[in-house]
Order: sequence, then structure tokens, then C-alpha cells
Amino acid sequence: MTIPIKPLTLEEYLSYDDGTDTRYELVDGRLTAIAPVSDLADRIASFLYAYFLNLGLPHYRLSMKVQIVVGGKLANVRQPDLMVLSEEASIALEGVNQRLITHDMPPPALVVEIVSSQQEECAYGDKRTEYAGRHILEFWIADPINQKVTILEWANDTYEEQVYQGNQTILSPSFTDLTLTAAQVLVAKK
Repeated sequence: MTIPIKPLTLEEYLSYDDGTDTRYELVDGRLTAIAPVSDLADRIASFLYAYFLNLGLPHYRLSMKVQIVVGGKLANVRQPDLMVLSEEASIALEGVNQRLITHDMPPPALVVEIVSSQQEECAYGDKRTEYAGRHILEFWIADPINQKVTILEWANDTYEEQVYQGNQTILSPSFTDLTLTAAQVLVAKK
């Protein structure tokens, strides 16, 4: 099946199936293939998933598969590498056919994007703007290329940024029991 040339609506995107295992995001109405996940990105996402479980977060609030509708010129849907749902968002997703947080649902508590060479600019630019538009309280950019973890906290109608590198302990505004360093996240080892 070929990728549609005309921009898709959200409804068309949600029903789109090209018969392959290719995963897509919707960017300004256009299907954009999600690059295959590298081993390191997969390990970082899995490490953080397990870490949040060990912090006591219930499994139903953690996902590497939930998508979120964000703003843009046309329909936009993103799939972060890891999402920590708010309790309200997890309740809103109960029983839905597709794991998609729509505009009428509460935002997640945290989204994590892991930078790859194919989408470095997107994580720091487009996604930052799109997640800010949803007022997501906390957004992490784990960047193994530049060896840093950027924590963005939603405050005063903007993201306030803090960058962590090496053995600096990450200070999370939402998860105060966190005892991770940037290095631990970037190599996915405790």
C-alpha cells in the first residue's frame, strides 16, 4: 500500500493501515515513519520504565506505546519513547480501542523522548513546542549523542529547562524520590 499524498485527518490516521509493521506519527497531516529504535534507545526506555516501577508507580501508568494528539498546522500525533500517565489520563484511557490521549483527555505527567541522529532537531524543537501546547508538566530529553539529559518543567506558561550531564543527580519536579544521574540514564545502568 502507498502512503497517502494528501494530508490526513486524525480520523483517517487512526484507521490507516498499510499492511506493514511500520509505526507512524502524524506530523501536520502527513504520515512520518518512526525510525527503528536503536538498542541503546530501547535500553534507556526500558531502564526508565523499570526505574519508575521501582519508585512505586503502578504499571498501568507507564507506557512505551501510548500516543498523544498535539497541536500543529494540521493533525499531529506523537508517540514518545516513554510516557508516565497521570492518574486521570490512565482512567481516561481505560477501555479505549486505541491508546491515544486526545485533546479532551488530561495530559500525561511526563513524556520522555530519546534522541537519535535522525530526529535530534525534532526533540529539541517541534516536540518541545507541541508538548508545551498540551501543558505536559514534565518533559525529558535523553540525549546519548550529546551526553545530556534535559528536564523541562511546565511553569508560568512555558518550559523551564535544566540540563544534567555525567554524575549530576537529576532533579525531577514531579518525582522527588528520584536518585538517578544523567550517566545512569544515558547508559541505562544502575
